[in-house]
Parts: sequence; structure tokens; C-alpha cells
Amino acid sequence: MRVVLIILSSITFGVGLVGVIIPVLPTTPFILLTLFLLSKSSPKYYNWLIKTRFYKKHIESFHINQSMTFKQKWSLLIFVDSFLLLSFIQINSNIIKLLVIVLFIAKHYYFKKYIKVI
Repeated sequence: MRVVLIILSSITFGVGLVGVIIPVLPTTPFILLTLFLLSKSSPKYYNWLIKTRFYKKHIESFHINQSMTFKQKWSLLIFVDSFLLLSFIQINSNIIKLLVIVLFIAKHYYFKKYIKVI
């Protein structure tokens, strides 16, 4: 199981790194998932990651303070909103469309109320 978690953490870390280059791909959730996976599988790699300049620049503020920069917050919201919009357009079921609308509203409410901007 430990090896599987390390492999998954490598994949999520890679996707997070791509998110630094491609602005519509959110970096923070993937690196937070990487941190979670490493905390369960490899304290050595976890400690290495939290000491990197990449972590300090992109993730540390959210990981410690549960806050994001305005740019990080809106990049993440726009990325997820685009997938919700795509789902809304592609789905024919009115019940699922209503669920997507509720999810959209709940996500924005949560980010407005609970995720602080630094």
C-alpha cells in the first residue's frame, strides 16, 4: 500500500507542477493531495516537499493558514467552473443539471465564506 501511495503522490505532484505552467490547471489541490498521500506513506518525502521553494511559494500559505492569494482562488474557481459548465451543457437530465447548479452555488459559497484571501 505504501508503494501505491508514493506512486499516486508522484502523479499528483506532476500534475501540480504542470499547473504552475498552465494557468487554468490548479496547482494547490494537487499539491495538497500530494502532501496528504506523502504524510500517509513517506515522512521522508513529505519533509523534503515542505522544505522546497515550490511548496513555500505556491502551497504553504493555504496549507498552514487555509488562505489563498486572489489569483490562486480565482484560477481554481474558473477551472472547476469550466468543467461544471461543460457538464451542464453535455447532460440532458434536468435533475443532474439542477445538481450541477447546486454544486456551483455551494462551491462559490464555500470559497467566499471559508477560504480567506491574503
